[in-house]
Amino acid sequence: MNALTKILVVDDDEVVRRSHLRSLSGLNCNAMGVWDGAEALAAMERDPFDVVLLDLRMPGLDGMDVLKMNKDKWPEAEVIVITGYPSIESAKEAVRLGAYDYIPKPVGPDDVVNAATGAVNHKRWSLQRDRAAETNAAQGLAESRRAH
Repeated sequence: MNALTKILVVDDDEVVRRSHLRSLSGLNCNAMGVWDGAEALAAMERDPFDVVLLDLRMPGLDGMDVLKMNKDKWPEAEVIVITGYPSIESAKEAVRLGAYDYIPKPVGPDDVVNAATGAVNHKRWSLQRDRAAETNAAQGLAESRRAH
């Protein structure tokens, strides 16, 4: 991970939010915390984040709404849902909406670091794959034009 990697922690519980930020401080990244869904979307609007650690149950916009809006507007952002109220239904819904991972609370520092690192690696791999596909498509088009 590098200092350009941006991670947003969204949790209405200040102790949890600070704990996640403390866990991420050992990584070479830029981490920021907000307490609700509206703040999360506003932060993403100002400067999109690479990874979002997202609580499900919050006042105002709940985590599923934030996940959906986030993936609609910033599909390249990897979202990790972290919830104290896990269920099979919410896990399926989170994955359907595009969550990279779904983790039940309580989570330890290693869980936060491993999830964030995995999400960053997944994002890098996806971006490299997309660039390679674009390059191959462009080369194929150029070869097709030369053949005609």
